[in-house]
Amino acid sequence: MTAKPQQDLCVGVKIPLGYRLKKRLTEPRFYLMLFGVLTFFFIYYALVDLFKVPRFRLMPSLVDAGREWFSKDPVYGISFYSDIYYWHIWASVRRVAIAFLMALALGVPLGLMMGWSRRFYDYTFPILEMLRPIPILAWVPLAILMWPTPEQSMIFLTALAAFFATVLNSLLGVESIDRDYFRAAHCLGASEWDLFKDVIIPGAMPYVFTGLQIAMGACWFSLVAAEIVSGEHGLGYLIWESYYLVQFPVIIIGMVTLGFVGWSCSSIIRVVGYKLMDWKVRSEGRG
Repeated sequence: MTAKPQQDLCVGVKIPLGYRLKKRLTEPRFYLMLFGVLTFFFIYYALVDLFKVPRFRLMPSLVDAGREWFSKDPVYGISFYSDIYYWHIWASVRRVAIAFLMALALGVPLGLMMGWSRRFYDYTFPILEMLRPIPILAWVPLAILMWPTPEQSMIFLTALAAFFATVLNSLLGVESIDRDYFRAAHCLGASEWDLFKDVIIPGAMPYVFTGLQIAMGACWFSLVAAEIVSGEHGLGYLIWESYYLVQFPVIIIGMVTLGFVGWSCSSIIRVVGYKLMDWKVRSEGRG
């Protein structure tokens, strides 16, 4: 009697969230990442606070920033215990969310269509390549003229930076698909719509989510530039206002907060991508 092949008992079984978190916390990778972040802050502390290196002599002190950040009665009014701090975070997050969704809704379909149709690619790619090298700050005057409020101008500038990254990575995703899949689909009688939804969209998905992560980063750095120019709230405005008012510890608070919030947004995109591409994660042995 022949033995039955062993089946993977994990397929189709949902692993509890608590178990996954516990597993992540016990992996060496988590501690390596934590060590890298702490090393960066220690180097900054050594250059600025400990050894007072000449080039870093005027830089904000990490100790002063930490003392201000965790103070219940902050000198400059920005800490974990102040409402205005969370208002600045919320203003930036809301703008980034709107801009990112606009870039997602416009950029992904456009990139997929450019990869799907050669004629459409020939019409649109030259325009895209002509506009893409223009810096975001160069768009500021036109954004002010086009949109009636500073809020709309900032969202437009933020979405514009994310749009180009989304389009190009979606296009690259379609171009990376093996041509044998297209020939096989045509041999099986697939229509053009079947080819688009069953071959192009799944095949381009890894590159699309890579582009979305890049787009999220582009959203944040373009938002900071937009808030510096015309903002009244937000993390970018907070950083620039702190420099203008010589509140240097608040600059560090704003920059660290900006980095953490941006990292959290990119992590959410990665988690969603892994969920939607579970087949790819399992095939790579990363499930």
